[in-house]
Parts: sequence; C-alpha cells; structure tokens
Amino acid sequence: MSVEQWTPEVSESSPCELGEGPHWDSERGHLLWVDILAGRILVGSASGSSVELIRTLEVGRHVGAVVPWTDGGWLAAAATGFIHIAEDGVVTELAQPEAGSAVRTRMNDGTCDPQGRFWAGSMAYDETPGAGSLYRVDLDGSVERVRDEVTISNGLGWSPDGTTMYVTDTGPGTIDAYDFDSVSGAITNRREFFTAPEGRGAPDGLAVDSAGCIWTALWGGAAMLRLDPQGRIIGEVDMPVDQPTSCCFGGPGLTTLFITSARVDLAPEALAAQPMAGRLMQCDPGVAGMPAAPFRGELPAR
Repeated sequence: MSVEQWTPEVSESSPCELGEGPHWDSERGHLLWVDILAGRILVGSASGSSVELIRTLEVGRHVGAVVPWTDGGWLAAAATGFIHIAEDGVVTELAQPEAGSAVRTRMNDGTCDPQGRFWAGSMAYDETPGAGSLYRVDLDGSVERVRDEVTISNGLGWSPDGTTMYVTDTGPGTIDAYDFDSVSGAITNRREFFTAPEGRGAPDGLAVDSAGCIWTALWGGAAMLRLDPQGRIIGEVDMPVDQPTSCCFGGPGLTTLFITSARVDLAPEALAAQPMAGRLMQCDPGVAGMPAAPFRGELPAR
C-alpha cells in the first residue's frame, strides 16, 4: 500500500514549551490551542498560510485543553479538573476530580463529542503507569470518570457516523476504539486500533477527517500519520520537529491541518537542530476535517 507524503510549514512563529490541544472555533473563525506548562490559552485568526495570534489568556495553572462554550467564554481542562474562562478572562474553578490523587496529576488533552459533551483525561507528572483517568462532562454539568488506569490520556475523536470513539494512551503507545452511544455517551467494546511501529515514538493528539481516517501525532517520532479506519498507515506528514503533539482541521472548508508541537525537555543541541520546535504548523492534505463541536451543556458544579 502506497503512503502519501506531506510537508508542513510554520503557521505561527511564537514557540510554546508544550503546545497542545488545537481546536477550530467555527462560530468565531478562531483557532484555539494551549501552552500547557505556561498556563496559557492562545487564540489565533487563520489567514491563508499563517495564523495571527490575537489573544492570550493566562489561566494561572497548567492547562491541557480548551473548547468554546455556547453560553459564552471557554471550558478548559486544567490542573486537577475543569475551569471556566469568561470573555473578560476571569477564571472560575469548577469540578476538581483529580484533587487528592495518590500521586501528583494534571489534566491533559480533551475535546467535545458531536453532541457537545466535553471529554478530557489526566496523567501523573512523573508518568506513573495507570495513574490517570478519562472524564466526561455531560450536558447537565455532571462529571463522570469513564475510564481509569490510564497512563497519559491523550487524543480523542469520533468516526463521521458517530458510532466509534478513538481514545489515545501515550504511555503504552496505543489508540483504542470503542463503540459509542451518542445518546448516553457510554463507550463499550474496547479494542486496540493502532500501536506505533517500534522506534517511531508514541501516538499523541489526533483528529478525524471526513473520510473517516485518523490523523495522529507521533510524540518523539517526528511525524503525523494518517490511518485508515482499519488502523493502517496510508499517509504521513514529515515533521521538522521531534515532538509534534496534536492536530485539528480548520480554516475555510476545514481543509487546513493545524499541528502543535513542543520544545520541552529537548537538549540545547536538539533545539539548535530543530528551530521550529514548539511552533504551530500547518499543511493542506487535500481532505477536509470534521466540524469541532463546542461545549453545549451546563457548567460543572464547583
């Protein structure tokens, strides 16, 4: 089977230490992404082959993911739980399900399902195996722990018909697939979908395109892969950085693939060899993505 190849270009030149969680806000025409360890949410306006940074929100804690909320502002997975950021930047702490964990943990990647529920997971700072969890914020504002014994909860996505959910755990380097109940949000019938080839890093954030193929960043592997619905590699973006972290489709027609990356933990010589590390990049792979839903529910209780 032939593998298509693409090369990205720099989209926004301000590097992040740990860029993550890109999300296309179609209502505002904005790209959202985070710099996890800096506690920053970045808001950009996409124009052609570049993104102009138009706003930075400082949230005062490590932030793993952010999505717009239909009633105003943003809902984020940050520190030990969830926070709301108002349009004026005021931060309100909400449910904190990771508070009091046996080891020090933080929230990591997250996104909304097609119905507008917010899903986000956690990880231990020292990457203790099985110390993380996956959570779902339902439309009534309740928070449910859906899966435990996760090492590094990461990329999430849904098939175009909404019947399959993909869940990444970067610790063991796997993406699992589940049957997804769109009415209840329940996931069942867990099975392994993809494991990174030996020596190619580990799957991180992901996005699903309109053809039902999965795009996953390979942390430590200097690549983005396109996987068909059977988990076979059918495309690759050759990245100029060792640590691509996640991706999303956005821009007019959802035809641009935006890719975040990280500089964290790279030695000086590695940084010198990859000056684009930590920057936002983009490419046009010739396929459109799936619309990203905002959070459509009530905010979790404090």
